Amino acid sequence: MAAVLGANGGGAITVKVRAFAMLRDIIPAERNAAIPRGSTIGDLLAHLSARCPGLGDALFTPTGEIRAYVNILKNGRNIHFSGGLETPLEDGDIVAFFPPAGGG
Repeated sequence: MAAVLGANGGGAITVKVRAFAMLRDIIPAERNAAIPRGSTIGDLLAHLSARCPGLGDALFTPTGEIRAYVNILKNGRNIHFSGGLETPLEDGDIVAFFPPAGGG
């Protein structure tokens, strides 16, 4: 995660965050997050984890990596293909968290 939120510019942006499955017990199904311009996915996750107890443990391993079974999408595209935690965010982006879901 970046050490300084919004280090690449001033002002704030608003990102829509959507949570699915068991993450809805930790974070609302949909919410807006105001974060500094220049923030990354990692910055957003740090911001949300500080405000939603248990979210960090649900998303990250003890060594700080995204858990293998959690998918994070920015505007419908998995961040695994666009820079991971360093994926930059822009005003109006939609970030979705998909944890494992059981059933059948």
